[in-house]
Amino acid sequence: MIAFLKNNISLLVGMLIGIAICLVFFNKVYPLPAAASSNAQQKIAETSSPNAFLRKFLVPQTDSQWKTAIEKLDSARDFDLDELTQRLNITISNESINGVSVHRITPADTSPATNALFLYIHGGAYILGGGIQGVVEGALISSLTGIETISIDYRMPPEHPFPAAIDDIEVVYRELLKTKPNTKFGIGGTSAGGGLSAGSIHNFKTKGLPLPNALYLGTPWTDVTKTSDTLYTLEGIDQVLVTYDGFLEAAALLYANEEDLKHPFISPVYGDASQFPPTYLVSGTRDLLLSDTVRMHRNLRQAGVEADLNVYEGLSHAQYAFFYESPESKQHYSELTAFLLKNLTQ
Repeated sequence: MIAFLKNNISLLVGMLIGIAICLVFFNKVYPLPAAASSNAQQKIAETSSPNAFLRKFLVPQTDSQWKTAIEKLDSARDFDLDELTQRLNITISNESINGVSVHRITPADTSPATNALFLYIHGGAYILGGGIQGVVEGALISSLTGIETISIDYRMPPEHPFPAAIDDIEVVYRELLKTKPNTKFGIGGTSAGGGLSAGSIHNFKTKGLPLPNALYLGTPWTDVTKTSDTLYTLEGIDQVLVTYDGFLEAAALLYANEEDLKHPFISPVYGDASQFPPTYLVSGTRDLLLSDTVRMHRNLRQAGVEADLNVYEGLSHAQYAFFYESPESKQHYSELTAFLLKNLTQ
């Protein structure tokens, strides 16, 4: 080994220099967004930006490795359920609808929205956020709107790839259509939850089902191919997703299960958006999925659908859902609340 090191010292030095250059180049550092709120700036400053170069290599290779990674990442999202329900003045119960696990979120005051129901679809790159971890944003939306919410704990890879999640959402929706007549339905979620929500609208159209009355697409993952512009321009800038290459791409492939990645149920931006319900979309200027959101908005508008695009300065992927005390987060959820009440209770 010593002889090898002596004979190849220049090669080793070159490799180390190359690695160092890659680490510096791919770990982009940018000034704080001056036009963002001071609260958001502080939160952004406190959030580390993982190295995009290293992220490309952190990819599970086997089902066992995927399960271990999913368990570790989900455990990091644990929260105090009692504190959440008390703070939001809601109750949460775990139920089953035709064999699909759901969490029913009931706000203390549902009087303004008695005939409305919101289906919340959690995010997590199509592989994370199962169980109780998936209810947080749905609980907040339910509390703010006074609308009872069903958070669908859909099946996920590696055991249950596409179309399991789409099928589970359809099963729940069909049952609610039967058991809750004269109800106005909303559906939506953030990230993969937004992608699944838009994909489900395509599925409902294909099956001839009545469509929901409102759609919420929070920075939706609407194209799982590496096509959208900001997957390139914002790599290493987004503090949450960081890069499409590596884990994110592998999760998409694991979910798609060798199906065409441009299938509208998987990448809804490639589908016909005509007849979609009124839609509220949100993203941020440092969000890796900003282009996915913009492209879906254009798709909707070109189809004549009422679609409201909201983009917040300086925010990375879904940070509106993390920076709860920021003016950006409060404005987003206030406007989303108004949108849902307008379309589901009037």
